[in-house]
Amino acid sequence: MNTKERVGIYVDAINVTMNGGFGLRYDTLRKFACRGGGVASRLNVYLCYDEDRLKDDREYRQKTQRFCEVLRDFEYKVTEKSLHTYTNHETGEKTSKSTIDMDMAVDMLVQADHLDKIVLLSSSGSYVSVVNAIQNKGCRVEMVSFDNVSTSLKKAVDSSVSGYLIPGLLPIESPYDWGENGSRVRGVCYDFSQDDGYGFLRFLTRKNDCLWITDSRDEDSPYKTVFAHISEFEDDFDTNYLPSRELIFEFDVTENDKGLISESIVLVSAP
Repeated sequence: MNTKERVGIYVDAINVTMNGGFGLRYDTLRKFACRGGGVASRLNVYLCYDEDRLKDDREYRQKTQRFCEVLRDFEYKVTEKSLHTYTNHETGEKTSKSTIDMDMAVDMLVQADHLDKIVLLSSSGSYVSVVNAIQNKGCRVEMVSFDNVSTSLKKAVDSSVSGYLIPGLLPIESPYDWGENGSRVRGVCYDFSQDDGYGFLRFLTRKNDCLWITDSRDEDSPYKTVFAHISEFEDDFDTNYLPSRELIFEFDVTENDKGLISESIVLVSAP
């Protein structure tokens, strides 16, 4: 009997791109969503486009086509919908709308009957009622997001992971692989002493199914902890905000005789 977890991925592509997820690597997303031996049962990306621009702008048309082709190489189903422009006859103001979020919501609700877990990529609070309905079906909902995330959506899902923290999900300039000595990674500052001027950062090192084991001393934990001194934070950052699990930092990981330390710490995302 096959007991592998059935996983569905649902990506609101424009929402993700406009809210910090530009350059998202969909092959890495698939691996992360199916960590722990899950099977990708449904892979869905929802893309709205400007129909007039598609006709007139050759570069835009080619980029859109290449984007869809790459997604299909990774076995994602791409649902494409054009933007509809409406004009207010009193003010002359034009508004563009798409029904793509409705398509995504319906697919999640219908397909949840045959899934164990849904991985949702969107920051929009309009999906809260959809998430609740899916959970009532017995399906777990995990969210991967970046910036401008709805607080109500974050509270509604079963678990929420910042896409900035997932190794390899977004491009990062580094001559070394994520987590190696000298590499540049992203993490959170979970402990900091204002009096002593130092604390600790935590970053994810591997994609496994134990994200809840945050204590890096546990051999099953996928995290590593690095020392962080106040002098290594960028000059205009106010460390009085620390510690915080909401602030995402990018930093270099180096090692000395005392262990791992962080250098050149830069804030990349804040709520």
